[in-house]
Amino acid sequence: MPFRGNIVGIPRRLQRMNFKNFREYLSWLYFQYLLITGIYVLEPWEKSIFNSILFSAIAMVVYTSYVFIPIHVRLALEFFHEIFGGQPESTMTLMN
Repeated sequence: MPFRGNIVGIPRRLQRMNFKNFREYLSWLYFQYLLITGIYVLEPWEKSIFNSILFSAIAMVVYTSYVFIPIHVRLALEFFHEIFGGQPESTMTLMN
């Protein structure tokens, strides 16, 4: 007897999808993107320019986040560690 329950976090309609339905779902998502951004009214060359600029901006945000967020998190943790839980350094360790 097949499992008829809902797998946690996955909608029921996505659990039964095959490749054709998945392609239809992706085309539906792309259509929603066109409608939400309003670029369905643009000409093809305008769509490609808009998509290129959008992709470049998203790529820059992802790269900047990948490079700088770990540094800022480490600095914040060091700062709060010194304020709330840091042990004062001994003067003897500073002299050596």
